[in-house]
Amino acid sequence: MTATDPRIKLPDSIKAGDVIEVKTLVRHVMETGNRHDKTGKPIARDIINTFIAKFEGNEVFRAEFGPGISANPYLAFQLRVPGPGKIEITWIDDHGVAVTATAPVNLS
Repeated sequence: MTATDPRIKLPDSIKAGDVIEVKTLVRHVMETGNRHDKTGKPIARDIINTFIAKFEGNEVFRAEFGPGISANPYLAFQLRVPGPGKIEITWIDDHGVAVTATAPVNLS
């Protein structure tokens, strides 16, 4: 199952120097590798194992996940905003499939 529909939520009002909370959600079923299909064959593990957030191309947050991660994971982290720019988030699963979303950081 490939991750789909990644979302980024930022505060409505942002000023340079503010510490903001970045919220993100992605749709992914997450298969732990512990289940079997109807024929008894093991279902291969397929989880999101890496999350990377960048601001203007510089990595600002990274998380590594294990099999305990929930389906459709939600993640929030804080970021000090130096000025206007772009946030880019990437979710990577066990098959190396990367799903990326971007959001502009506009100062008010």
